Amino acid sequence: MGADNTGGNMGEKADTEMAENPFEPYIESLRQKVEEQDPVFLIGIIVALAVIVITCVFLKYFLTSKTVRSAVLLVGLCDSGKTLLFSRLLSGKFKRTQTSITDSSAPYKPKTDRGSIWTLIDLPGHDSLRPQYLEKFKSAARAIVFVVDSAIFQKEVRDVAEFLYVLLTDAVISRNTPTLLVACNKQDITMAKSAKLIQQQLEKELNFLRVTRSAALSSQDGSMGGGLYLGRRGKDFEFSQLPMKVEFLECSARGSKGEEGDADIESLERSLAKL
Repeated sequence: MGADNTGGNMGEKADTEMAENPFEPYIESLRQKVEEQDPVFLIGIIVALAVIVITCVFLKYFLTSKTVRSAVLLVGLCDSGKTLLFSRLLSGKFKRTQTSITDSSAPYKPKTDRGSIWTLIDLPGHDSLRPQYLEKFKSAARAIVFVVDSAIFQKEVRDVAEFLYVLLTDAVISRNTPTLLVACNKQDITMAKSAKLIQQQLEKELNFLRVTRSAALSSQDGSMGGGLYLGRRGKDFEFSQLPMKVEFLECSARGSKGEEGDADIESLERSLAKL
């Protein structure tokens, strides 16, 4: 009678264990089959699985990066004409503007047959506001339109160069390599500098800034570390040395005929259509 009770208890225990882990027989069978396999075969399976995982991670990162960076940022100093250019690109209409203290954004469809739609974002130009808005949107930038006031460029060249230096040595921008379009605006004004001259003077100024900033970093910690190096070491700076595509173009958001006329922004629109 005791034996029957013992057998019954063992049966109940086995049934309980089976209920708690119904997959144990299958796991045990799989373990035995794995042990019977050739080690070389098992290594091949592991390598194949690793390749699949790495490929999936890469594809996810690649596709995500392509879809996230869909913004076109309008940046530049105060009164360079960014906000009027923003209005002209969106509607073609002239609009009286004032200094922006926050960002403005809207969908923008380039003049192309591909059907692409970007988010056009006008960032404030005041030096106290630029850093926070640049930090907010730089990761999404597919292109950066850097607007320069060609009429008073000679007086602002140092400030323009310093802002450009910040952009070009930013780790996120350097990694994502958005297209950089330097829009030399206000070409309708007689004293406006040409895009070629602006490029040449900015290259000289950026080369000077690179030397002074590198020297400052070296004096602080005894090394050349502390930030991204602009251009190529041992050579004077040129925009062609940058990892992103750079284009200088001339435009006039106001237009040669004033408020009632059309803007002269065809070169900028053509460049945006190529993104």
